[in-house]
Amino acid sequence: MTKKRDRFFAAFGALLFLVTASALTIAVIANGVSNHNASKDSTQTANSNASSCVASSVASTAETTPPVYKPSGAVKSLESTDLVAGNGTAVKSGDCLQVKYYGTLASDGTVFDENFDKSQAFQFQIGKSQVIKGWDQGLIGAKVGGTRRLVIPAQLGYGSQSNGSIPANADLVFTVKIMAVK
Repeated sequence: MTKKRDRFFAAFGALLFLVTASALTIAVIANGVSNHNASKDSTQTANSNASSCVASSVASTAETTPPVYKPSGAVKSLESTDLVAGNGTAVKSGDCLQVKYYGTLASDGTVFDENFDKSQAFQFQIGKSQVIKGWDQGLIGAKVGGTRRLVIPAQLGYGSQSNGSIPANADLVFTVKIMAVK
């Protein structure tokens, strides 16, 4: 009788060990799959956030049109001047910006493009060649809520190519208000 009982407990112990080991193995595998999927989801979310910032218009409010600025003399290098210092996040390369802008020719102050009086802000990712080099370089460090004037030499604008009403080799002046940084 003792031998039967010993065999029964030995078999029960072995079965209990097998069930516990199997459950533990299944839990480890399930946790690994869950962590892999969570990592994959966060990577996809990060990638979709980065790629969701494409040059486009987004809803905004109209702003008061800024005064026209005409630099004296030839524009030799990029000039970046804060007209209104913002108090929000500072712009860094790779950020997704929403801006209002007012673009004029440096030579005579002719307005060639602007969205200050429109209900749409312009959205783009800075430092990714979605805009002219003068913007990619000149808006770094600007803060949300601030307004910056950029005086851009032709080589940092459209260079020797004309673009719509912008003639070839034109120096440009932009007044840019930083509405948001994502």
